[in-house]
Amino acid sequence: MHKYLSFFRLSFMQGLQYRTAALAGMVTQFAWGFLEIMVFQAFFQAQAEAFPMTISATASYIWMQQAFLALFATWMMDNDIFDAIARGNISYSLCRPIRIYNMWFSQSAAARVSRAVLRCFPILIVAAILPKPYGIAKPASAWHFGLFLITLILGLLVTVAFSMFVYVSTFFTLSPQGVRIVFTSMADFFAGAIIPLPFFPPKWQRVLELLPFASMQNVPLRIYSGSMTGAETERAVVLQVIWLAVLVLLGSGLCRAAEKKATIQGG
Repeated sequence: MHKYLSFFRLSFMQGLQYRTAALAGMVTQFAWGFLEIMVFQAFFQAQAEAFPMTISATASYIWMQQAFLALFATWMMDNDIFDAIARGNISYSLCRPIRIYNMWFSQSAAARVSRAVLRCFPILIVAAILPKPYGIAKPASAWHFGLFLITLILGLLVTVAFSMFVYVSTFFTLSPQGVRIVFTSMADFFAGAIIPLPFFPPKWQRVLELLPFASMQNVPLRIYSGSMTGAETERAVVLQVIWLAVLVLLGSGLCRAAEKKATIQGG
């Protein structure tokens, strides 16, 4: 465990060096956040009775999504891992006394956390001082905030486990691009990254909430915004734990199978 914590620490410190990239990303996220809120506000003013969330809850959802974008954006993957598989550099890792899956998991999680640390605080501070309905609201209670933090961590782990499944899948393809585009596009749409899940038709929403994508950003953001309460919250947390276990077991098993059959430079 100590060696994987070392990989996490090294990747985290490396990610903190990209401050200029984080600043540029924040500018884009502020613009995108304001744009989304204005679009939803226009729909809310036109037909408020059909809105499944209040405009304040929607604004909170969007700002929390932008603040923690790096934790949940499935398209933010580590190109070094794809290159290691495609170019055969994984041979160096195979010679080490480590589990490749565990090493990549810790590195991927650290990279996401470091990016989020650089971006989240300025976004949250600005969003907190914005006037209604453009600003972020406070959580309903301390209990809701604590549950938000727990589900935030679980959502991050589910996202990393899903990313690991995409990484390992590229062992069995000639190029990682096709697998990457299909899986990330599907994940972002069904996880509520483009449209929050409450805005889907009820039948679609019930199905989507059972999928692993809903266990990523959907759960913590809806808990914070107050659009998920009671038994629905308990079920969502249980599904997060279940999908985390399933994705880790599938990913690690597939990785072990790939390691045994890996052919590097024709050898």
